[in-house]
Amino acid sequence: MDEFEDDAGVIKRFMFVNRKAPHGTIYALESLEVVLISAAFDQDVSLAFLDDGVYQLRKDQDPAAVDMKNFSRTYRALEGYDIEKLYVCKDSLAERGLTEEDLVVDVEVLDRAAMARTMAEQDVVLSF
Repeated sequence: MDEFEDDAGVIKRFMFVNRKAPHGTIYALESLEVVLISAAFDQDVSLAFLDDGVYQLRKDQDPAAVDMKNFSRTYRALEGYDIEKLYVCKDSLAERGLTEEDLVVDVEVLDRAAMARTMAEQDVVLSF
């Protein structure tokens, strides 16, 4: 039995919660790598972006000043891995002066209450 399946072989719902800015730490890139690995095991994978995590999806990032590579375009490839559930906290966007149009991919924007309900529906929630 695969460790991601329960006794009946049912696919688990994994949500990866991204709360950190995309550069300056390894959290954002590590999260993206774990997401891709989880998708390879045919799990139901979704991503949530809250707090400074919304910056991970911002268009036109230029992290050269901190000597890091811009990996934000990788989020566009998630659909090819059947990862299509991307949720962004409406309040986090607004608090940072961003809108849905500022993001590199299509997302579902949720208020905090809807985000909490969506998280509660998951089998596994991992925060980065």
